[in-house]
Amino acid sequence: MLLPGCGSCVVLRRTSDARGAKSPDPVRARANLASIASAPRAPALKAAKSHFEAIPLSSSGTLRIHELTDEERTVYATLKPERLPEHVAIIMDGNGRWAGQRSLKRFLGHQQGAKSVQLVTETASRIGLPWLTLYAFSLENNLRRPRAEVNFLMRLLKSYLESNLQRMMDNNVRIRYIGRTHDLPPEVQDKMAWAADATARNTGTTLTLALNYGGRSEMVDAFRGLAAEMKLKNLSPDRITEEDIHRHLYTAHMPDPDLLIRTSGEMRISNYLLWQIAYTEIFVTERYWPDFRGIHLLEAIADFQRRERRYGGLGEDCGEVEEDLDRIKFAAG
Repeated sequence: MLLPGCGSCVVLRRTSDARGAKSPDPVRARANLASIASAPRAPALKAAKSHFEAIPLSSSGTLRIHELTDEERTVYATLKPERLPEHVAIIMDGNGRWAGQRSLKRFLGHQQGAKSVQLVTETASRIGLPWLTLYAFSLENNLRRPRAEVNFLMRLLKSYLESNLQRMMDNNVRIRYIGRTHDLPPEVQDKMAWAADATARNTGTTLTLALNYGGRSEMVDAFRGLAAEMKLKNLSPDRITEEDIHRHLYTAHMPDPDLLIRTSGEMRISNYLLWQIAYTEIFVTERYWPDFRGIHLLEAIADFQRRERRYGGLGEDCGEVEEDLDRIKFAAG
């Protein structure tokens, strides 16, 4: 993993020119994060028309296919633009093993992984991908990794935001966060608020970093929020619907992922977006995250487009459908 999330997503209004963005007042920045985290969750909205705090969140950026590399354009030419996924989520895995194979220190793997984040995000923005969500730092990473490594990742996160803000502005990228970010160091929260504020009115790809995030902890937080709402409104538990739970998830403002990519070849979900990926297509590559680039994102999308999504229904190659099932008799035994 690369980096650590809040009880809700962070979208702050920009109060000055983003290109000359200055670091926010620390007290005010943390107050903004805290107020958003404690605010009631907005009702879920249809994917292509999502809004949050009156700021449009659906991608309306201009396609910049000419900015792709020659190799990327070759793959993109095979895609059907009308069938691009709306939301791609990635489990960024393999930083440490990438470094180990090269007899390097683990921190160098994390640094190279941060470079991959920006390169993949820029490719996503050029093809008009509306939502890109990256599993940057899990709750388990925060609890179980050596403290020195966690501290380094916090510094890396701050450095990434500082050094890549201009590139996010140039690529019309908006940055947001999900997870329990209120447990991150105050100076990290300040820098996160600064970057979110500066990019809040960009209209291209929404890059969401899952920081200090866990799928189970997200559901715990959602159930707590729903329980408080039901108590306040004196509602019976038998009236709970899936939509009620969805409204209280960190991701209530975004569509569920169409495609989940996992690098490093591991065949597991690692407690990531457990509710949201019920019908998500999964693509696993042996490539470690530090070696993952925009062309590999496009190759995963090409694989996605070759699949038939059935959502529990029947596909084209499921055999002949018997119209009168009542006539069928079952053999004894």
